Parts: sequence; C-alpha cells; structure tokens
Amino acid sequence: MKKLKKNNNREWFNAHKEVYLEELAGMERFADALLEQLSSHDVIETLSGKKSLYRIYRDTRFSGDKTPYKTWWSGHFTRATKYRRGGYYFHIEAGNTRIGGGFWGPEAADLKRIRDDIAFDPSPLQKIIGSKSFVKLFGELEGEQLKTAPKGYDAGHEAIDLLRYKQFLLRRRFSDEEVLDKSFLKEASLTFKGMRPFFDYMSEVLVSDGNGAE
Repeated sequence: MKKLKKNNNREWFNAHKEVYLEELAGMERFADALLEQLSSHDVIETLSGKKSLYRIYRDTRFSGDKTPYKTWWSGHFTRATKYRRGGYYFHIEAGNTRIGGGFWGPEAADLKRIRDDIAFDPSPLQKIIGSKSFVKLFGELEGEQLKTAPKGYDAGHEAIDLLRYKQFLLRRRFSDEEVLDKSFLKEASLTFKGMRPFFDYMSEVLVSDGNGAE
C-alpha cells in the first residue's frame, strides 16, 4: 500500500497486478479469520471475508482527487436481522489503522428515537460510554455533532452533549507495529466484542416502541 501510494496510477497498478492479487488473497484470509472470531460472539449476515471487503477502486466522478486506487484495505460486517443494529468496520492503512463500528448515518426516525431515549433517561448510555472497558478501548464516543441543541430538545438538558450527536461512532486506533503483531486478529475481535454493550443498548432503543414493546 505504501508503494501504491507513491505510484497511484493505472500503468503501475497493472504492471504489479499479480502482487495486488496475492495481497488481496491475504486480506481475504484475514477477513475470513476475523469473521470466524466475530461469529463466536455475535450473529453476522455477511457471508464471507471476501464479501466484507470494499473494492480498491475509487469513485472519482465527484472528487477533486483523481487517483484511481485506495491506499488502504477496508471491510464491513453486517449484524443479522433487524433486531441487531450497528455495523462493524475495519480499516488497515499505514499510520492510520482503526477498528470501528456504530451508526454512520442514522435515518431521521432512528435518530429521533435515540434522542428521545437519551432525553428521557441518559443514564444507561452514560454508564456504557463511561465504563472503564469502554474508555480503555475507545476513549470516547465519536461522530458529527450539531453546534446547538437539536430542534425540540432543551438546550439546558443535562445530556445535551449526547443529544447533539448526529452520528454515533466507536473507534480504536492501532499502530503499524500492533497491526503487524500476531495478536492483531485477536485484538480486532476483542475490539468488536467491546462494542456489544453499546450495540445492545442501541438495538433495544431502535427495535422497540416508546413503551418498550417490539
């Protein structure tokens, strides 16, 4: 990927296509192994590691950056059924590797449900994101936020910091040395597992009505 970053053009890529295919096969094996580990503690509908991987080809139609290839590996695993909300993501890039998950673009109705639940009682979510295990893995909740209180919510609410979120993201960053260590697969799986209290809370909020019935 470092070599591709220095030579991000079709001529160089095509001349090294066999190397790319070898590396792609290695990433598919990694993603398969990660899926196997992930499936030991969650139910995933993504069929294989290969199916989880994003294409290396960039969509340059609406971008000022016309380089044709991504210079990282990434993939996404989808949790099974409407009762398991949230998604798992991995991004492997020199100097910028991260294991993540959460809610990138909640629909308006889902976002309102989340905010209504926080407004009613923020303590369940505050307990999760304030726990030692959460802080150790992710530091803090991430994602885009409104600059002011969302419409219909009190600007003086005790959890206004949570109500302003438009995205709800968890990320754990890894150094290149950690990525290349033999323990990385296990750490990636443990990171996904560490998201479950947050996912379980969100799933309960999003699949039940205001009275807690599904």
